[in-house]
Amino acid sequence: MAIPSVSPSQHRWQIQITLSLFIGYSAYYLCRSNLSIVAPLLIREFGSQGLNKEVLGQIASVGVLFYAAGKVVNGILGDFLGGKKVFLLGMVGAAAATVLFGLGQGVVVFFIAWALNRLVQSMGWAGLVKTVANWFSYQTYGKIMGLLSLSYLFGDIVAKLLLGQLLGFGLGWRGLFMVAAGVLAATALITWFTLKNTPESVGLEAPPVSPESLFAGSRSQTATSPASLATLLQPYFRSSAFRLMLVMSFGLTALREAFSFWIPTYLVEAAHLSESAASQYSALYPLLGMVSILGAGYLSGGWLRGQRGLLILAACVLLVPVLLLMTQPNSNSWLPVLLISGTGLLLLGPYSFLAGAMSLDAGGRQGAATAAGLVDAVGYVGGTLALWLTGTLAEHQGWGYAFLALALIAAATAGAALIFYRTQERPITAAAAAV
Repeated sequence: MAIPSVSPSQHRWQIQITLSLFIGYSAYYLCRSNLSIVAPLLIREFGSQGLNKEVLGQIASVGVLFYAAGKVVNGILGDFLGGKKVFLLGMVGAAAATVLFGLGQGVVVFFIAWALNRLVQSMGWAGLVKTVANWFSYQTYGKIMGLLSLSYLFGDIVAKLLLGQLLGFGLGWRGLFMVAAGVLAATALITWFTLKNTPESVGLEAPPVSPESLFAGSRSQTATSPASLATLLQPYFRSSAFRLMLVMSFGLTALREAFSFWIPTYLVEAAHLSESAASQYSALYPLLGMVSILGAGYLSGGWLRGQRGLLILAACVLLVPVLLLMTQPNSNSWLPVLLISGTGLLLLGPYSFLAGAMSLDAGGRQGAATAAGLVDAVGYVGGTLALWLTGTLAEHQGWGYAFLALALIAAATAGAALIFYRTQERPITAAAAAV
């Protein structure tokens, strides 16, 4: 299907909206990647108070649990209140919670501050997805979400390189948290001026909505806000395809959260790198993830003809041997770096489909934020368990057992992707080939 042309004015606004969302969501990660970067320093300073890898994993897990709960609530709020408002509230709230953590003096404050941080951070993606649904035609969802999915990896890379360099300059972890909060707050102020909620708010026409969304055929399918909570939620729980998306999100997010948080600590302990070097080398994981997103988008949209489940299946099958290699002890510092890079290449592209283009396809203009919120919420329940499990196993049994558990999660996710492909994608492909 041909992508409809847009007016020069609408095109300029779409560029501005895209840049605002990309830069804004990237900035979120300064107040999200910071905890994993300073984790070795926190363990060293507060170890006498009982802060070890197990407790730090619990702090991260509680944060992800609050993030998961916030995904549901803020996804619904995004569809009712609008993307811009939710996006900006999340930025301001995350900056404030980061300051609170930086002022903390013990484990209890760290638990509370990190939970609050992740709760408000869950507004970010909901606001982004809702804004995209308002501004872009459904024919361009794959392209625009592929681009915006790079934002969280770009933000993760910038955070690890910048904050890691600040550690190298001698800045303490408290100062690092204050810098992260200040940059995010400044970005929120700029975004307040540059981001617009809908095309109608600047005198432009709304883009066409997807005829294949779960709301297709309803009288209000072109509305930016749902009529009621019941009409918003019912289509999702009636869809077997959407339920399978939730299962895959559970597994892929579990893997992503475990790696995103524990890589710097793993590189310090397994590769014997300094904290500064571990932070900077860990940027290879999201850097290869950016390549993964671009490659996955190209493969799914071209060669695989939209069969995203098949690509998720292939990625999970290949992840299993990579994770099993990480269970083995080694004496070379380069091998752990190589393996975490390979994980980013295999994992992050397929992961980006679920709360991106697949959620937009399901929710359309009316329910996109809720679709993404539900997918991410279930995913981050998996992330919560994976963070706790990885930290506990690494503390008491060693990193080998931690990565063995992650390999089992990858294998189970491959099974769910196989079911999705055989029941949802293969029949459609066969029918199209028969025409």
